[in-house]
Parts: sequence; structure tokens; C-alpha cells
Amino acid sequence: MTIRDDFLATARSAAALLRDPAVAAGWNTPSALPEFGVAGLAGHLAFQVLAVPEFLAGPVPTEETIGILEHYNRAQWIDAEPDAEINRKIRDGGHQLAADGPPNLADRVDDVIAGLAETLPKEPARPVRISLWGPWSLMLDDLLVTRMMELAVHSDDLAVSVGIPTPALPEQAVETVVDLLSRLAVRRHGPTAVLRALTRAERAPTTITAF
Repeated sequence: MTIRDDFLATARSAAALLRDPAVAAGWNTPSALPEFGVAGLAGHLAFQVLAVPEFLAGPVPTEETIGILEHYNRAQWIDAEPDAEINRKIRDGGHQLAADGPPNLADRVDDVIAGLAETLPKEPARPVRISLWGPWSLMLDDLLVTRMMELAVHSDDLAVSVGIPTPALPEQAVETVVDLLSRLAVRRHGPTAVLRALTRAERAPTTITAF
């Protein structure tokens, strides 16, 4: 299995979640995330899939290509207040994608996944970027790892928001996401804090969240 296979499997899991009747039933209710309704959160989850054809269709970026951890060093949304411009853009984008309702959003995601299943395995290893981020790019597989992390985290957020079990993800996809989050937790809190949190409950820190 490759990163691309794992991304597609994680995307299919998110697509199935978007079709769960509980999501449609809770569409106009608040979500588990501050400032996000269920509809907007569903739209944000869908964005992680719907954005992929857009950046694959663009030209090879001329901006510098950086590593995945440096990407998170530069990401504006990390530590930003909920009403910061970048977070407002993220929420507004999610609500816009969800504007036509649950069936339309789920159909769009399914259609994109079907297309990516044909095209993604053939894509060369090259830099790609999402303009919202800033003036840098990532290698394609690194960018897909960032989308897998978003899909995994926000699938849990959405499931919790509508009172259903969090979907199980493929084992290798979980390993990839947990590896990324672990490295980000070490970057944020230091290796000793993470080691203690994982092995020594009596002296574990209060949190080792990655963000």
C-alpha cells in the first residue's frame, strides 16, 4: 500500500460518514468544534478530498518546496484565535461547500474519489500547493499525508458531533497519521513530555496535543 492508496481509503471512509443519516439529521445543529456548525464541519471534511483535483490541475508551483514539519511551522491557523482571519476563511469555506445540502456534498465527494482512483496512481512525484496556505509547496505525497490527517481528525469531530461511532480507518493510514501527529507533538512539547505521556502516567504532562 502507498500513501496514495491510504489517502483514497481514508477519503472513502469520510465519504461514507458524510452519507450517514445522522449527519443529515444534525445538519443545522452546532458541532463539537467552537464556531462550526455540523454543516460547515461536513463541508470542511469534504474539502480535504475536493481540493485534491484542484491542486493537481494547476501548474507545477514555482514557490519553494518544503518538508511536512516545516509546513506546520509556517501554518497560520496553528495557535490562531477562533476569530482570526485564517480561521474565518476555513469556516466560511466549509459552509460554502455545504450550502447545497448533505446529498449534494456527498455526491461531489464520491465523484471526486472515483476520478482520483483513476488519476492519482499515475501522478508523478512533484510539488503541489494549496494557495490558502502561503507561498510554499509540498511534494504530492506529503500533501496527501496532511489531508489524511485532516480527514482522520475531522471524521472524529463530525461523528462525535452527531452522536455516532467514529469510523475505523485502515491500519496503515492510522500509522501514518499518528506518526505525523507524534512528530508534531514532539515539536510542540519536546521529546521528554511525549515520552512521559506515552509511558509514565505518574509524571505525564497535562497535554501533548499536536496543535
